[in-house]
Amino acid sequence: MLALAAVVLLMSSCASKKDLLNCQTENRQLMGNYQEAKEQLAASTARVQSLEEQLAQAKRDYARLQKSLDKSLSNASQNNVSIDKLVDQINESNQYIRHLVEVKSKSDSLNMVLTNNLTRSLSKEEMKEVDIQVLKGVVYISLADNMLYKSGSYEINSRARETLSKIAKIIVDYSDYDVLVEGNTDDVPITRENIRNNWDLSCLRASSVVQYLQNNFGVDPKRLTAGGRGEYNPITGNDTEVGRQRNRRTQIIITPKLDQFMELIDEAPADSEK
Repeated sequence: MLALAAVVLLMSSCASKKDLLNCQTENRQLMGNYQEAKEQLAASTARVQSLEEQLAQAKRDYARLQKSLDKSLSNASQNNVSIDKLVDQINESNQYIRHLVEVKSKSDSLNMVLTNNLTRSLSKEEMKEVDIQVLKGVVYISLADNMLYKSGSYEINSRARETLSKIAKIIVDYSDYDVLVEGNTDDVPITRENIRNNWDLSCLRASSVVQYLQNNFGVDPKRLTAGGRGEYNPITGNDTEVGRQRNRRTQIIITPKLDQFMELIDEAPADSEK
C-alpha cells in the first residue's frame, strides 16, 4: 500500500509540473500576441488620425471654394464681369485646391510610411518608452528622459544609442523633412551649479540630442533645430511622481520643410481671391 501511494504521489507531482510548464508556455504566447496587437493598434490609430485630418481639410477646402464662388458670383452681378472670366477664375481656384489636396495627400502618405517604418524598427522594450503620433501632418516622437540621459544630467547615456540610431536612420531616409528636438522638464527646480533652471536643462538636453544625431549618425545639421520649453509644456500634472516622469521628456518633431509650403503659396493663382 505504501509503494502504491508513493507511485500515485509521484505521478501527481509530474502532472503538476507538466501543467505549470504548459501554463508558462501559453503565457509567453499570450504576451507576444498582446505586444503585437498593441503595435498594430498604434499604427491603426495613427492612420485614423491622418484620415480624420484629411477629411477635415477637404471640408475646409470645400468651404473656401464655396465662399470664393459666392464672392465671384456677387462680383459678376455688381461689375458685369463676363461669364467666361468667371468660369476661368473658378477653374483656377479648383486647380489650386486640387494641387493643395495632392500635396497634402502625399505628405500624409509619407508621414504614415515614416511612422510605420519607425514603429516596426523599435523593439518591444523600446516601445514602452517611446510614443509616436501624427498630428496635423507632423510626426511627434516622444522619448522618456531616463532612456536618453544620465540621472539629473543632459549627457546622453549608453542605452540611448540603439534607439537614436533607428530614429536617425528614418531622419536620414526622409531628407525632405526638417527636425526639431524639443526638451521638456517637470516643475521641480534643478539644483546643479552649472545649470541655472529648467529652461537651461531642457535646452541643454535638446542640444545634446541634436549633436548626438549629427556626430554619431551623420544627420545634416542644417535640418536640425534644438529648443527647450522647460516646465511650461506639461502633458499631465506634476503632483505625482508618475506625472512628473511623463513630463520629463524629449520630443523629436519631424515636419515638411517650410520652404516647400512657401513655394506652394507662391503658386497660388493671382485671381484666386477675386
